[in-house]
Amino acid sequence: MNAQPPVVTGWRCSACETRVSISQVFSWRCPNSSQTDRHHVLEIENAIAPLRSTGDANPFVAFQRYLAWDAFAANLGLEFESRTKIIRDLDDAVAKVAGTGFRTTPFLRNDELSKSLHFTEQGGVWIKDETHNVAGSQKARHLFAQLLHLIAVEHVGRAPWRSQSERPQLAIASCGNAAIAASTLARAVNWPIQVFVPEYSDAATIKILNSLNANTVRCARVATDPPGDPCVYRFREAISSGAIPFGVQGPENAWCLDGGRTIGWEMAVVAEDLDGALFSRMFVQAGGGAFATCAANGFFAGATKPKVHAVQTEGCAPLARAFLIAQKTGGARNAGSRWSQCMWPWETTPSSIADGILDDETYDWIGACNAMVDSGGWPVVASEAQVHESFELAHRVTNVDVSPTGAAGLAGLLAIRQEIADDERVIIIFSGVRRQ
Repeated sequence: MNAQPPVVTGWRCSACETRVSISQVFSWRCPNSSQTDRHHVLEIENAIAPLRSTGDANPFVAFQRYLAWDAFAANLGLEFESRTKIIRDLDDAVAKVAGTGFRTTPFLRNDELSKSLHFTEQGGVWIKDETHNVAGSQKARHLFAQLLHLIAVEHVGRAPWRSQSERPQLAIASCGNAAIAASTLARAVNWPIQVFVPEYSDAATIKILNSLNANTVRCARVATDPPGDPCVYRFREAISSGAIPFGVQGPENAWCLDGGRTIGWEMAVVAEDLDGALFSRMFVQAGGGAFATCAANGFFAGATKPKVHAVQTEGCAPLARAFLIAQKTGGARNAGSRWSQCMWPWETTPSSIADGILDDETYDWIGACNAMVDSGGWPVVASEAQVHESFELAHRVTNVDVSPTGAAGLAGLLAIRQEIADDERVIIIFSGVRRQ
């Protein structure tokens, strides 16, 4: 595998079809994206067949060849060994701050949960446990590829700043896990970061951000703002002033859609080793939508495509609404040209105990909808009672100290359990450790 070239060939905008070379430095957004029109998102063009892991414990090394970052760094003139060294050196720096580097996370059948939900021995619930990943969730996977991009550009002397002391601030809009992941990675390389968080952010999250030297800004809803998330608006203002987008919304930085695929690749490799036993469904909580998009696209690189169910709560479900509208107006696949018609901010103030998926908009809705259509899946809206039940059930029958947000995929399973045969194999992803 090491002797083979990278497989990513470039980027293509899902809304306007514009193509961007994989060699372009700082290719965060579609060239047609603007301050007044963010209805564009670049998607990765590649051909992964067959999917193979090198067996390395670090997923960014195990699947290095499939990363858009690897193709980008190769175009910078970096040899394979040099690219691998950048990954390992950066991972070591992250481990010094986070207590762990990037490692393949467990993906196993949970017998107690399967029994509690009345699945047969042939079926059951398989949990991908991301709570012990860097910063306690999958979010760092999305961000690591962005950091690799920045470090590689510095490494070859193509950064516009002359020294590390002149680095522009990184910026992220997040309600919790992504903010902590971004601040952890920034601290690992001593890169200044500004974090825009909701006004309601909990004390535990703020304490962690402060310990990581993040410049934290609470963002209130302002009457003069257009509908939508005030954190995102303040974030965009920072980007306009020269900050680097370092978040998990594809329309703001498409590189978040690269490293996030590693979680799907890890599961796909395990699935191919199960003697042909197929997974029928995958439940993924959806706030901004990058997680669902990447987990599905990564898994689809394997031999099977389980039905993807992006899970939202009744207190904020813009993706489910967009999916239905898209179905009625030309189809839910490749609906990017109908962005304004299908996706807009949730009208009421988002509310749920699963506060990590209360994004006013599902920014990466196109990729999430494509994954659901391609697999025969659909979005699931869980009731608030089911969100509470999933959190309680997760703590009662599993050993995973997952947050309400992290257990929201299980809430989606509970919502449609009666539609699922007892011998089906289903996937849920616990991502987001409980913070107290």
